Amino acid sequence: MSARVHDVNKAMGVAPEFVVDPALLDAISPSGDRGGIVLGSGLQGEPLTVSALRAAPTRIVLVGGMYLARQVAMRAMAVGAWVVIATGRPTAWHVLSNAAGQQPNGQPSPLVQIRRLSPVELPRPSEDAPLLVVHDGGPTPQDLFPPRSPWQTTIYVLPYLHPQAGTLANAADLVLMQRLPAGQAELAARIWRLPPQMMRQLTTLKDDQIVALGRNLWRPLRLVTTAKEQQLLGPIRRGD
Repeated sequence: MSARVHDVNKAMGVAPEFVVDPALLDAISPSGDRGGIVLGSGLQGEPLTVSALRAAPTRIVLVGGMYLARQVAMRAMAVGAWVVIATGRPTAWHVLSNAAGQQPNGQPSPLVQIRRLSPVELPRPSEDAPLLVVHDGGPTPQDLFPPRSPWQTTIYVLPYLHPQAGTLANAADLVLMQRLPAGQAELAARIWRLPPQMMRQLTTLKDDQIVALGRNLWRPLRLVTTAKEQQLLGPIRRGD
């Protein structure tokens, strides 16, 4: 795995401070550190933060349900990222458009764009306006929006692990996994060469737990949600 995200804590460095409308921050009420995205908390309750928006093209593979995918996208939006969602199920993502609100002229906020699963021209990312592309294309996605420039991060949402997704998954800088059935945990062990104890841990994660996986990184963590996020997304859960 080509992992440029070395750890899921403040020691790995934080992204620059992005400017976002205060009303949006109030609507999302995110927890972050100068652009870093808080993924959850550790065993002692400490926040674990990843700089997913950074000066390098970044790939993140997410294996799990829509709750986790929407929460990560929402927190990226809250720290100032443009979010482009390519999906075959657009209604599942309308909650992000609703959270982004409207412009003064009544038009939807341009911070969130929901597109079809086909190549489109993307906003040009920059340090002041990083870009998060969410590719919600099933377990074997075509690589329609590979990150090719600094400040672009592409998240591939996989509802489950599929053998044909092994190449894409193994090329990710960071992998976030929710609980897996035994067969998929065995496939994960083959893709990432996990020892038996790690494979077994993937099958026993609770609904509010994930594992962050990268080069020299295996970090179980507990998802956290704010009251306002819970109003928008509902309770933390493993499924959709």
